[in-house]
Amino acid sequence: MTIFFIIYILMFIIFGLIAYAVMQIKLAGMNVKDFWSFIEANQLLDKLYNLSKKYDKLSKQEQVIYLMEAEKIFDAFEKVPRAIWEEEYEKYSYVLDSYKNIKMLRWASTN
Repeated sequence: MTIFFIIYILMFIIFGLIAYAVMQIKLAGMNVKDFWSFIEANQLLDKLYNLSKKYDKLSKQEQVIYLMEAEKIFDAFEKVPRAIWEEEYEKYSYVLDSYKNIKMLRWASTN
């Protein structure tokens, strides 16, 4: 009987923490889905940041993939208040600059 009581208390605490997290996300003016996509995009940002250091050595196909992935990141970051991702601004800015440079290179090569 004691074990069931402990499990019940632990489950109550877990659901309480989840509800509190969701409430905090809602109070920040976001949807939970948008926040989750931001977390996934933040992980992808680290990978693209490393790729952006050598964007000029990427093949045409790799550049297209880079551009598509960067656009996903930009969309996810737009939906989240900037105060949340201030720490990642340098990486975001570097990826954005590389994105612009690749776009310019591709535009110049087609003309």
